[in-house]
Amino acid sequence: MSEPSDDILLRVEGLTTDLGGGTDGRRPVRVCDDVGFSIRRGETMALLGESGCGKSMTALSLMRLLPLSGRITAGSVVLDGTDLLALPEREMRRVRGGRMGMIFQEPQTSLNPVLTIGEQIAEAVQVHAGRGGSTGERRVVELLKAVGIPDPARRAGEYPHQLSGGMKQRVMIAMALAGDPQLLIADEPTTALDVTIQAQVLQLLKGLQRETGMAVLLITHDLGVVAETSDRLAVMYAGQIVEQASSEDFFAGPAHPYSRKLMESLPAPEKRAGELAVIPGRVPPLDRPFQGCRFADRCYRVMDHCPTTDPPWYEAGSDHRVRCLLWEHERPQFEPLDETAAGSSAAEGGSGDAEGGLVEVRGLKVHFPIQRGLFKRTIGHVKAVDGVDLTLRPGETLALVGESGCGKTTVGKGILQLERPTAGTVRYDGVDLAHVGGGRLRRYRKDLQIIFQDPFASMNPRMLVGDIVGEGLQALGIERGRDARRRRVAELLDQVGIGEQAMGRYPHEFSGGQRQRICIARALAVDPKVIICDEPTSALDVSVQAQILNLLKRLQQDLGLSYLFITHDLSVVSYLAHEVAVMYLGRIVEQGTTAQVLDDPQHPYTKALLSAVPVVDKERRRNIIRLEGDMPSPAAPPAGCHFHPRCPEALPECARAYPEARRPGDGRIVRCVRVEDTRADA
Repeated sequence: MSEPSDDILLRVEGLTTDLGGGTDGRRPVRVCDDVGFSIRRGETMALLGESGCGKSMTALSLMRLLPLSGRITAGSVVLDGTDLLALPEREMRRVRGGRMGMIFQEPQTSLNPVLTIGEQIAEAVQVHAGRGGSTGERRVVELLKAVGIPDPARRAGEYPHQLSGGMKQRVMIAMALAGDPQLLIADEPTTALDVTIQAQVLQLLKGLQRETGMAVLLITHDLGVVAETSDRLAVMYAGQIVEQASSEDFFAGPAHPYSRKLMESLPAPEKRAGELAVIPGRVPPLDRPFQGCRFADRCYRVMDHCPTTDPPWYEAGSDHRVRCLLWEHERPQFEPLDETAAGSSAAEGGSGDAEGGLVEVRGLKVHFPIQRGLFKRTIGHVKAVDGVDLTLRPGETLALVGESGCGKTTVGKGILQLERPTAGTVRYDGVDLAHVGGGRLRRYRKDLQIIFQDPFASMNPRMLVGDIVGEGLQALGIERGRDARRRRVAELLDQVGIGEQAMGRYPHEFSGGQRQRICIARALAVDPKVIICDEPTSALDVSVQAQILNLLKRLQQDLGLSYLFITHDLSVVSYLAHEVAVMYLGRIVEQGTTAQVLDDPQHPYTKALLSAVPVVDKERRRNIIRLEGDMPSPAAPPAGCHFHPRCPEALPECARAYPEARRPGDGRIVRCVRVEDTRADA
């Protein structure tokens, strides 16, 4: 692909980076191997791939911010005519944060907790723009205003812990912009954010790019984000770039089998009838020499000479290159991307209050006291859950969706009595668990289990996997004999695709997807009827996410399990759930079948959530409904409808009283004054 040299801002050629090795006799880990790409002025280039493939290490190599054991052994990085690898460290410091800025993946760990955000941005302004004193303070306020933070002068005096996740990410962007960079590297800038905040951050980056003309290198594993924001992309696998293309050409037809499998792994409503495509195995370790194609062991189109022949670059289009031997002689024929997507769209579930529920939640409230002073006097309450009604039916999945802080996880803990309800009932098997004491409650523990969001944090790092999975069997007296427990644990680990050999290993020896499978095995050990799944796929790559979703669906079909699936990923909801309940500030604002809620949302908040979801298919994209401000505090919810201060469709009466439940005639429940209630007695 020929590109005019004056249009290229960054040119990377043959970049090779090693970690470790040397004096200890072990082979170094080659995190970047002959990496090459270019970024034009003003364009967005996406770097995507699974975790462990070398995306972040590529970015750190460009910035020369490698760990102490890291070293660049070959290649060149030329930024607007300057070879960055040839610069002494003193000059490189001027480039970092100046001509080249970076937004790190986790803003909470990147910000200094003991300095105000104004002080931290002012430091960047002083170093890279040479402005101090009152001039620097004015520049700090300008930057905070530019990234959309309200009341920037006041916010500059606040500390990181006083800001929401979206605001912390905006502060990181402001710091990166302090030196007016030519190139901004954004490393997974929206991974931990809700879809509404993610949409705001991506829109912000686009707007800043238009105003300043800077180029952006976006590192992500979210194909929807790539499709909506990038001009060109590069796919990385095992430290090597295997495909480069314009975004339009790539999504019209990925040329590498790895890229195609990533696309097929995406959950979608039309794939509900079958299983999602998965990539067997995992990214190979990078501390070994490679011969042949690195993807050969996992490739569904592998040929005899793939494991022994290094694939060169082949032209797959005018702006499309691929490393794959399938392109050696002529354009290969691939199956259509949607071939495995046969089946109906969103499956129908029951209505919001139909009889026959396995778990019936009515008027659930979980309030936490706010205490002050020496005598811990209660001065108010955080209304985390404030009157929730849910019905979970046998063998079905109810998805609970909403922004972070709306109370989703607290609902799950309230159902399990891990947080004792302030009011309301939780009926299981005819018994109100909210009014059952600790001793009697123990007998119901085996029927109701939970899979936590962070699998590593929920396991004891000093216990073997066999003991972790079998702990519930022993605690609840289900299998008292050690040999019987081991047999049961071995069966469970085989059932979730980990294998009996995992019993003698520790949690840190497994990947994120494998750890989540272990947590699923632990939940299944006591033969539950209901499992609360709290964001079980939020931190996983799309290929690993597909494996977990397939496993959960298969277990539901085989064992008749019921799931309360807590998530903010609406693509997962469209694939797995039968019903959806949308939650905002402690209350359910819309509930119905998956098809009803996702295809024809009625509540303005549901519409805003769905409009913010980045999708690959252009025909499914909605105009983004931008919500102003952040979710109010549950300690002081607004009068009337809790959503009305942010609602683009608010009416004067919305501020007077919280809306009653309305039924638009299709069985769903919506709490909004704009929705017509079709009941005869309404």
